[in-house]
Amino acid sequence: MFGQITTTPPAERGLEDLDAAALAYAARIAGLPPERRQEARDDLVRFALPFAGRLARRYRGRGEPLEDLEQVARLGLVNAVDRYDPERGSFTAYAAITIVGEIKRHFRDRTWGVHVPRRLRDLILEVGQATAALTSELSRSPSVAELAARLETPEEEILAALESAAGYSPASLNAPVGGESSAEFGDLVGESDTDLESVDDRVTVSGLLGRLPWRERRILAMRFYGNQTQAEIAARFGISQMHVSRLLSRALTWLRQAMLADSPAPWQAGGAEAAGQPARLSVREVGERVVVEVTGEIDLDTAEQLRLAVVEAVAGRHPAEVAIDLTDVAKLDGPALAALVAGRDAAHRAGVRWRLARAQPVVQHSLSAAGLVALPAD
Repeated sequence: MFGQITTTPPAERGLEDLDAAALAYAARIAGLPPERRQEARDDLVRFALPFAGRLARRYRGRGEPLEDLEQVARLGLVNAVDRYDPERGSFTAYAAITIVGEIKRHFRDRTWGVHVPRRLRDLILEVGQATAALTSELSRSPSVAELAARLETPEEEILAALESAAGYSPASLNAPVGGESSAEFGDLVGESDTDLESVDDRVTVSGLLGRLPWRERRILAMRFYGNQTQAEIAARFGISQMHVSRLLSRALTWLRQAMLADSPAPWQAGGAEAAGQPARLSVREVGERVVVEVTGEIDLDTAEQLRLAVVEAVAGRHPAEVAIDLTDVAKLDGPALAALVAGRDAAHRAGVRWRLARAQPVVQHSLSAAGLVALPAD
C-alpha cells in the first residue's frame, strides 16, 4: 500500500513509481472525509519532492537562486496533488506540466528588474517566439512590420514590447566598471550640467521680464532670443536704431539692478534718463508715413517745438499718416496736450491720418482727459 512506500533515492526510482504512488493515494483517500485525507496527501507530496527538484534544476543559472526555484516547484507539486484526478491520465505528466508552468509564471511575474504590465510581458514572450520562427524562415532578422503581421498586433505594441524587454534584467548603476578602477557604472552615466548654476538667474530674470512693458520685453526677445540686429528691430517697430539701443540699454540696466536688489524698484515709464530732461524731437519718413519721436518731458518751452514739428510734417510733406511716438514721454502737461491737439486738427484739415502711438499708462490718462486717443505701450 501507499503507506509503506520507502524513500528510495530518485535515481533508483522510475516515473511509473510516481504514477503508482498517485494511484495508491487516490485509492487510499476514496471515501474518506476531507479532514482525514491530509496524512495521505503529505505522504504523496514528500514522495514526489525529488521529482519537483529535478524540474527546478533545469532552470538554474537563469538569474534566480536554486532554492527559490525549488520552493516554486514544490508549490506547483502541491497544486498538482490537490487537483489530481486519476481518470484524466498520468499523474507524472500532469505534475510536470503544473510544476513547469508555476516556474515559468515565477520568471514572468517575479523576476523583472522593473515593473512591466502583464499584457506586455506576455507579448514579449510571443515576440521572442515569432522572432525565432521568422528568423529561421527568412534567414534574417524580421522587421517590426513582419512581426506585427505574424502576431496580428499593431506595430506600436511590437515596438513597446521590444523596448520593454530590456527591463527584465537592467544593469545596476552600482555595478563595478572593471579593472583596477573602483568606479561604478553610474559614474559613467550623464555629465556635468554647466547650465545648472544659472538656473536661479534664469528663474529670477523670467520673473523680472514680466514687469517690463510689452515693447521692452519684445525688443529683448528679438535681440537675445531671435538674434536680430538693432537695425532689424528698429525697422520692425518703425523707430531709429539709436532708439533701440537706448531701450535695450535701459532695460538691461534695470534688470541688473533689480536682480541685485532685495526689492526691485518698479519700472519707470520713460526711464530715469528721460525723466526731468527737456524733450527731444526726431522726425523720420517711413514710406508714406512720417514718424515723430518724442523723448523726455514736454514742457512750455518744448511744446511749441512739438506743434511746429507736427504741423510741418502735415503741411510740408503731405504724408498719408503722421504717427506720434510717445514711448519715452514721462508726462504731459497742458502746453504739450495743446500742441498735440493743434497737430491733430492740422492733420484733419489736410486729410492726413493721425495716430498717437505707444503711450505709457500715465501719459495715456492725460491724453484721455484731453479727448485724445493713443495706443498703449504694453
